[in-house]
Amino acid sequence: MPYFDTASAAPLHPVARQALQAALDEGWADPARLYREGRRARLLLDAAREAAAEAVGCRPDELVFTPSGTHAVHSGIAGALAGRRRIGGHLVVSAVEHSSVLHAAQTHAAAGGSVTEVPVARTGAVEPDAYAAALTPGTALACLQSANHEVGTVQPVAEVAEACGAAGVPLLVDAAQSLGWGPVEAAWSVLVGSAHKWGGPPGVGLLAVRKGVRFSPQGPADERESGRSPGFGNLPAIVAAAASLRAVRAEADAEAARLRVLVDRIRRRVARLVPDVEVVGDAERRLPHLVTFSCLYVDGETLLHELDRAGYSVSSGSSCTSSTLTPSHVLRAMGVLSEGNVRVSLPAGTTAEEVNGFLEVLPGVVARVRAELGVAEPAAVVPGAGAETESEALEIDALGLRCPQPVIELARVIDRVPVGGTVTVVSDDEVARLDIPAWCVMRGHAYLGEAARPAGVAYTVRRLL
Repeated sequence: MPYFDTASAAPLHPVARQALQAALDEGWADPARLYREGRRARLLLDAAREAAAEAVGCRPDELVFTPSGTHAVHSGIAGALAGRRRIGGHLVVSAVEHSSVLHAAQTHAAAGGSVTEVPVARTGAVEPDAYAAALTPGTALACLQSANHEVGTVQPVAEVAEACGAAGVPLLVDAAQSLGWGPVEAAWSVLVGSAHKWGGPPGVGLLAVRKGVRFSPQGPADERESGRSPGFGNLPAIVAAAASLRAVRAEADAEAARLRVLVDRIRRRVARLVPDVEVVGDAERRLPHLVTFSCLYVDGETLLHELDRAGYSVSSGSSCTSSTLTPSHVLRAMGVLSEGNVRVSLPAGTTAEEVNGFLEVLPGVVARVRAELGVAEPAAVVPGAGAETESEALEIDALGLRCPQPVIELARVIDRVPVGGTVTVVSDDEVARLDIPAWCVMRGHAYLGEAARPAGVAYTVRRLL
């Protein structure tokens, strides 16, 4: 069964498995102790730190291991903000950061700090000038991911780092998705990563803080890991994480070139094989193994279940596949369709036959899901059609209907108004606020805005074709 969700967690690399087993035998003791078992464990820890630091591009004494990537994010943000509290309490993040960064920003705001979210283009990338404009004399810290976890867009980290350097603001880079492919070539101040993203064991994160960066670890003091990550670390997992990072880096260039060809095939063929689909994210500046596309008139949860039944493990940013039942903040910020969203992230070793099999299965799966929702064929807008015109303006009562049903109802009646006419959809599903404007972009119509109603919200669309 092909596993196509390495953006969530990569399978354990063979080198990690070997290193983990060896370290379980040799690295179980406390590396802070002076007897032989402790000294042996300390040697393993030091070697792992040196290997990880070399891969990150920092000094070994600048890097500590944490219990997870999320822990590294929270510790990094809290420590950097505390270290610069005399400068101010302003934090700058992009609108598409990982939820761990945004949760830390919410905590900072709740404690009295201020947060600016820099918007992104439809590709998912920030504009360096817009990011630079968000920096103020009171900015204590700026955060920017190296590449987006949902759509794969690579961010202009070097340009943003240059702007932060000119403003005297440290930049924290979340490199969780990209670190297995190469170091972050920019003047970052703080960097975080997560081992399970590159084929290391879960439960290991990296936190690197450059010398000279004001950093004040928060929480009770601890003598381990420079006081930045308290507690007895999982040394066997740390050793395996460092070993696997070195191993995947050695394979990265060749594997990236091979997987990029397969991802390009998916990007091209999905658009041809599946009607009414949009491939999202930047077509060029992207991770080599990841592609995301959105299908109109499809329930995302049902689509993923059907693909799983067909033997393909993929993920989604759709609201209905999230435990929170809220729209993906990444897709919302990009202004793209949040329903029917599929993220394919290929592991090392994926074959062309596996990708071709997925492309053979996908059109039938989408068609079946659409049929279950009452869309035997995607609604077609025929330019100039007017024979069935009923009115200059129509209103659809979609209260109680979950997306994508309000969008399906809109598509069914749009050709019943003349070009220039309007259709208003009244919906109480929050996802409609994202998907109706996204539908307009995909189908070439004008979204006129929304208005509150006693029950739900009215979304108005003008027919242009």
